[in-house]
Amino acid sequence: MKRLFKGGTIVSGDGMRQLDILVKGEKILAVGEDLSFQDAEIVDVRGKLLFPGFIDGHTHMALEVSNTVTADGFETGTKAEIAGGTTCIVDYATQYEGESLRQALDNWHKKADGVSSCDYAFHLALTDWNEEISRELEEIVKKETCSFKLYMTYDTMVDDETMYEILSRLKELGGIAGVHCENNGIIQARLKELLRTKGERTDVSDYPWTRPKEAEAEAVSRLLKIAKCVDTPVIVVHLSTAAGYREILKARESGQTVYVETCPQYLLMDESKYSLPSEEARHYMIAPPLRKKKNQDILWEALHEGRIQTIATDHCSFTAKQKDAGAEDFAKTPCGMPGAEERPALIWQFGVNEGRITAEQMCAYLAENPAKLYHLYPWKGALIPGSDADIVVWNPEIEWTMSADEQQSACDYCPMEGTKIRGRAEQVYLRGTLAAMNGRVLAENTGVYVRHGNE
Repeated sequence: MKRLFKGGTIVSGDGMRQLDILVKGEKILAVGEDLSFQDAEIVDVRGKLLFPGFIDGHTHMALEVSNTVTADGFETGTKAEIAGGTTCIVDYATQYEGESLRQALDNWHKKADGVSSCDYAFHLALTDWNEEISRELEEIVKKETCSFKLYMTYDTMVDDETMYEILSRLKELGGIAGVHCENNGIIQARLKELLRTKGERTDVSDYPWTRPKEAEAEAVSRLLKIAKCVDTPVIVVHLSTAAGYREILKARESGQTVYVETCPQYLLMDESKYSLPSEEARHYMIAPPLRKKKNQDILWEALHEGRIQTIATDHCSFTAKQKDAGAEDFAKTPCGMPGAEERPALIWQFGVNEGRITAEQMCAYLAENPAKLYHLYPWKGALIPGSDADIVVWNPEIEWTMSADEQQSACDYCPMEGTKIRGRAEQVYLRGTLAAMNGRVLAENTGVYVRHGNE
């Protein structure tokens, strides 16, 4: 099967050019001006932008957490991703206590294989560290994944000594860690303090106080000091505060390499959501929490200046009923929100349309940079000969409104319900096959696993 995309404008991190794309099977065969090829199906994309398939580098599908499982497994979660223009995710496979790394990956393959509607790779969240795991890590980095996740809070957190040891081992092997940065001690102390002073934890408006900006800033600072001792790059995931960002700038000024990810929720929503009626406010309980509005301007400015590398979703969805587990104690609320389908459209509307970033920067943050950071480039994240034919035909003129009723996620609410958007992924091709059109999924369960180790 050959397809020739004629008349569109290709977007890359370096610029935009009106070029044709010839696809043969699952790969891009040629890119150039006025291409022609006998027997190729012509796809007229005049007036449209052609993005490489977007990559979501931070998702939690089928995650067992807070005595429940996320509303979206790989079946529904990846349908949401492909509907919005994302053709590859990097999900967090979690190693639970006592498991080998291979067992952890096998567990996630059972969840994802055969049911994913976009391609998928795995980060590996390390929670149990010992000499045996350290030895096993060499094979995993070589053949499976080069990227890992460490937590500085939750039951899965690692202490500073373990953090140092893991970063040192990853440096030896050529891997990298993304880190959830919050000071666990501050969080636990404030949760106890709230219970002591109020006698209950039912008022969701108290939630952001229990996870203050200082908890993020301190953990970012501590991580970066440990990484400096090891002399290795790290990734700060879901950055939410200007305070944390300042710690990153200081480290960079001293010569450290620090990669940064943020998410649409921290760019577009603020902590006033926690003052809504409790039942609705719990929908917005995520960790780190939504912040004061002034942080948004700092994060957008950082994106405008190219100081943040990726925008991911941290898609971790729960239904309203699941969120109600926190009705008597907000600390028991499963934290997370949906965002898989919405991300490209939100960044286009509030980033590109409103002049905060360019289309080229959107391409970098949603496709190119995550592909390079997670060793998926140039098969993913680029529209060049030899790359996978993951192509998003973006219509900048379509006007539509976000609604949970129209979305693919199994979550029963949309955090940005009623938001008006101009521009969307009109056609989404996954390895050469038309997989979605205007939010409607046409090809299900066709995603394949993508290794991204160092081999």
